[in-house]
Amino acid sequence: MSSSTKLNATLKTLVDSKQYEEASKHFDQQPNLHTDFSIDMAIKACTMLHDYKRGINILQKLSSNSLSNHYIQISLIRFYMECRDVDNAYRVFASISNKSNYGYTAMFKGLRSNGMPEKIIDLLEEMKIEPDNFTLTLSFHACAQVANERAMRIGQKLIHKLLTNSQNEDIVLNAATYMLIKFGDIVNAERFYKSVKNKNIITYCTIMKGYIEKKMFEQALDLFEHVNLVKSDAMYTMAFNVCAKLGNDRAIKIGNKLLDELSDNRKSSTANLTSALHMLMKFGNIQNAERVFELIQKKDVIAYGAMIKGYVDNEMFEKALDLFEHMNCELNNDMYTKAFSA
Repeated sequence: MSSSTKLNATLKTLVDSKQYEEASKHFDQQPNLHTDFSIDMAIKACTMLHDYKRGINILQKLSSNSLSNHYIQISLIRFYMECRDVDNAYRVFASISNKSNYGYTAMFKGLRSNGMPEKIIDLLEEMKIEPDNFTLTLSFHACAQVANERAMRIGQKLIHKLLTNSQNEDIVLNAATYMLIKFGDIVNAERFYKSVKNKNIITYCTIMKGYIEKKMFEQALDLFEHVNLVKSDAMYTMAFNVCAKLGNDRAIKIGNKLLDELSDNRKSSTANLTSALHMLMKFGNIQNAERVFELIQKKDVIAYGAMIKGYVDNEMFEKALDLFEHMNCELNNDMYTKAFSA
């Protein structure tokens, strides 16, 4: 085995095991053994470390051949996006002559993480190749996030592509369903939901999230009750929040039942317990809300905020101020607002 091959293998092992600093050191110490593969690994390590200076230093030493290597180009896009240098990510993407779904996926993911869903739609309109399942999924999420007239038009065009393909993966159908709910097209959303063959927790969470965002709380609760799989913490959190929003007899009954059935494992989730105490406060069940609050082992500002807001909403202002005075976590502006309200 040649020395450069050994370096390649070492770097891959270190990157795969998330030892990014070690990978970077190995790369820096053996400049004469660099190959396109080792360069790619080094850029990935810089990306995960958010080490912009080191990444740029590697880039400045690259040959024109290395700069035209497709894998290095994709890694550079990810590096720039992760370091919030979107303009240079675009520059690298523009330099790719034969664009692939691999490149579009890197751009879409980077734009999503930088909070630029409109830019994803811009690129989508320029695509000259057929989107694959990864780019389709990211496209549906971008259209759902933007949800304006243009996004709806493009989203509907993508839906037509799905309808002509009998080999759609469930993850794509989940994303399409969520988008349609965000568009308010509930009939077609439910049709897509039914077409998902292997419904999993992600499927149900996606649909519940869509219903909640559209304030369709009864439908969200209906769906939760019909889930036959082991429910996730995220689903319990959403269910408690839905019950709190509704506050009717059915919601109170279901919410209390869920809390009674909550396993010890679920009771270790701060998010679950915070949502549960928020729900109980909405029901006016102060005593049980206080019991749930005491179960939270690591009380954060969100848990304290839920309790203080609950006291204020139930006009128990002395208790709100007492709790505020005894808080042992860093306060934010919202907490001060709640305290002043009391």
